[in-house]
Amino acid sequence: MFTGAMVALITPFQGGEIDYQTLDELVSFHLENGIDALVPVGTTGECPTLSHVEHKKVNERVVKMVSGQVPVIAGAGSNSTAEAIELASYAKTVGADATLQVGPYYNKPTQQGFYEHFKAIAEEVDLPMVLYNIPSRCGGEGMTSDTVARLAELDNVAAIKEATGRLDLASEIAASCDLTILSGDDSLTLPLASVGAKGVISVVANIVPADVKAMTDLILEGDFVQALKWHKKLFALSKGLLSLSVNPIPIKAAMAMLDMASDELRLPLTALDMDKAALLRQALVDYGLLA
Repeated sequence: MFTGAMVALITPFQGGEIDYQTLDELVSFHLENGIDALVPVGTTGECPTLSHVEHKKVNERVVKMVSGQVPVIAGAGSNSTAEAIELASYAKTVGADATLQVGPYYNKPTQQGFYEHFKAIAEEVDLPMVLYNIPSRCGGEGMTSDTVARLAELDNVAAIKEATGRLDLASEIAASCDLTILSGDDSLTLPLASVGAKGVISVVANIVPADVKAMTDLILEGDFVQALKWHKKLFALSKGLLSLSVNPIPIKAAMAMLDMASDELRLPLTALDMDKAALLRQALVDYGLLA
């Protein structure tokens, strides 16, 4: 369940509301292109500005559309442990295969706080869980390798999405436990694989899922020479989508340029400025997605 190319799915909007028709089309697009798993309502899915009703409905819709063809790892994290348990419980009820659980943001827990938060979810909801370590979104240092190793001993804690950008930390995790490591940054998928990661929860896969899968398939086969060719092809586009502005602003702009979805966002996120949009368009041209 936790290997290969997994897409961090956007949540499309139209006129301030969730565009469920486009969401269905995007799910079909990913299934047709062989994606290994879908991850709705994470950071890329703008979970902070979805109401709880919307959050639950998007997860339910994606599970229904996928219909068991690939795993759905439902975003169900919160900085409130009780809310995370509620969202995870609902995800289980509608048939999700696992949940993605981000480190609590804003309230900056201690390492013991991280442990108790995820432990409570794991004990209350009998569903596999992917931890999500992303200090840049949460403040503080994020989880240490010692905390991750403690969590790995719990039932239902199955994997970690590593988005710290620190290869040393990933190596420490790999050395201290057998938790599956997944890249949380497209530009680091291959480097993280070199220290044991088994795949990626990918932003760029929103537009090129087959290419991301081609690379992760080679990684899983142990063919790093051929995987490097895909890494080099994907690198500039991946880096641009994560560095031109805050995710998911650039990926939504790219999808609008490709007529895949609207670039509409919810405040406080705002549209990509014209200069950066021109750079993004050129990256799409260079990649071969636009003429």
